[in-house]
Amino acid sequence: MSKMTLHLKIWRQKSRNAEGALEDHTIENILPEMSFLEMLDVLNEKLIKAGKEPIEFDSDCREGICGTCGLVINGVAHGPQHLTATCQLHMRTFRDGDTITIEPWRAKAFPILKDLVVDRAAFDRIIQKGGYVSANTGSARDANELPIGKEYADKSFDAAACIGCGACVAACPNASAALFVSAKVSQYTYLPQGHPERYRRVLKMVNQMDEEGFGNCSNHGECEAACPKGISIENIAIMRREYVKAALRAGAAVV
Repeated sequence: MSKMTLHLKIWRQKSRNAEGALEDHTIENILPEMSFLEMLDVLNEKLIKAGKEPIEFDSDCREGICGTCGLVINGVAHGPQHLTATCQLHMRTFRDGDTITIEPWRAKAFPILKDLVVDRAAFDRIIQKGGYVSANTGSARDANELPIGKEYADKSFDAAACIGCGACVAACPNASAALFVSAKVSQYTYLPQGHPERYRRVLKMVNQMDEEGFGNCSNHGECEAACPKGISIENIAIMRREYVKAALRAGAAVV
């Protein structure tokens, strides 16, 4: 396939408190089979050779499973290809001569650190509040020792597919983290191992989500559309149900 020339508008910001702006770049000889991040690597090599500061962006596994990458590409979290993380988006998705706008996640709870890198530690703090099973379960048990219905096992597995990238927050008009938190709550709600801590888990995680400054969910559905793993908003209903039950048990007010 022929090589492409692309015109890029990339957000540059020196620090959290500095003002940012879009910066124009033109890059040539891009192969269609390159990933989006490989294209940015090529651009950074060009900048470094010219004695300029490279563009900061997050990446790790580059296999769509770690959730480290995340860019808003032409106004869409992770770009135009459905169920695809930024690192798995290939340049064949675009056309020669296209103009591509690249920005970081935009949310109060995800402050920009530099250029395209945002601080997603808020997700870590939510997980620390209860996104785990604290009981020591010992070594792996025999698969048939604890029967779990296939329907519940499948739903738990689907929720556990969340990679915590934050696309749901970036896509939501309210910058809500409801899809992320609900996935982490639901994956344990469906399994017996998660039941001993289910009520304090949902209370602590939802309360921490609110403390971090994420917005409220108003069922726009943009989170599900942008999620690279296709996490269903059905999980948000599960989380709300669990939260109401937990609040009533605790004698707390249900908002």
